[in-house]
Amino acid sequence: MSEQALRVGLLTYRGNPRCGGQGVYIRLLARELRRMGHQVDVWSGQPYPELTDGVGLKEVPSMDLWKDRHGAGMRLPRLKELRDPINRAEYTDTLLGGFPEPITFCDRVAREFRTNGARDAYDVIHDNQCLGPGLLEVAGYVPLVATIHHPITRDRRIALDATRNPFKKYGLKRWYSFIPKQVEVARKLDNIITISEAAATDIADEFKIEPGRIRNIGNGIDLELFRPMAGVERDPNMLMTTLSADAPLKGFRFLADALAELLRKRPQLELTVIGSPLPKTRTAEYVRDLGLSDAIHFTGRVPGTRIVELYARSSLAIVPSLYEGFGFPAGEAMACEVPVVSTIAGGLPEVVGPDGECGSLVQPGSATALATAIDELLGAPEKRRKMGRAGRRRVEELFGWRDVAGRTVDAYRTAIDRWQGPC
Repeated sequence: MSEQALRVGLLTYRGNPRCGGQGVYIRLLARELRRMGHQVDVWSGQPYPELTDGVGLKEVPSMDLWKDRHGAGMRLPRLKELRDPINRAEYTDTLLGGFPEPITFCDRVAREFRTNGARDAYDVIHDNQCLGPGLLEVAGYVPLVATIHHPITRDRRIALDATRNPFKKYGLKRWYSFIPKQVEVARKLDNIITISEAAATDIADEFKIEPGRIRNIGNGIDLELFRPMAGVERDPNMLMTTLSADAPLKGFRFLADALAELLRKRPQLELTVIGSPLPKTRTAEYVRDLGLSDAIHFTGRVPGTRIVELYARSSLAIVPSLYEGFGFPAGEAMACEVPVVSTIAGGLPEVVGPDGECGSLVQPGSATALATAIDELLGAPEKRRKMGRAGRRRVEELFGWRDVAGRTVDAYRTAIDRWQGPC
């Protein structure tokens, strides 16, 4: 196909631009594609994304059953809502403890393509790990590319391993009951993008997909937002981490244990956590049990500019994850010239680079390893400064969004060239 501008539809069942890597991915990819001259619409369920001027938004509302409930439980839908068979499926599965949103989102998108002429509006559709069966219908109308950030089977395994309560295990299995459908769909797709070599290997292994069908394009870092701030003094006792998803996968408990150990030697140490603990995870209770309530500060949801200010004050950023397909927090910290202490889980070493260059790499699941690495770097201010500068250089060289978007467009054109025409 020629190098003409493309009409691109980006699909994401949730578009939250501030919480979780997938929302960030959609917002920044859409922005860069638009800057390159492509026409871009984002199809999203709630919460809807904040998009750059010129990027269209096509709202595909879910039932939003937990909206504004503040712990009061799931809302009761109106009878009128339940006349829609997709709504009934979403409500029923949610009542049974499932998480149907990715699946029902794809069903709603397929219905739009089937009945409202959307098939003629785009040259290519790009799915952001929704992977519902409805996606296969869409692929019959228009060329399709799908990003799989990492195999969510890993999330399920880690969550199940983290609990011994049989009722909680059953609840987790019900919540993750959408996975078999996603795996089945992924196996039928010819144009898959992922974000690191580690994720590509794990997707091929977990989903039983031929590696040749998976293209590693990587992620970008928002270098316009995440940057060093002149005139802000770093606090030698301030550590920083993010908890955008309060789940066992993120390894926060190991960091809390490491902090408890470090405070015996460094009683002034404090940890700022971007995000909030969720009631069902017992994270807040765990912090209290360790006696860390005065040392750990949760920010709640804050704008990106505030996160940059906190990075500017921090001496170290900690990424204790048990698995990451990529690791936005590591790259964002590095872009702000903050050295990192990161595990080697998943794609994190591909972001951070060799051990000792932009930060320290440790084995996942070890509070002692985290504490040792943190203590060593806190005692070496000049080493931290060198690592911080090296980190900024690395993200500038490897993780610019223009390059990511350019390679994504190459994947679009490949999918268009391969497409056999409408079904």
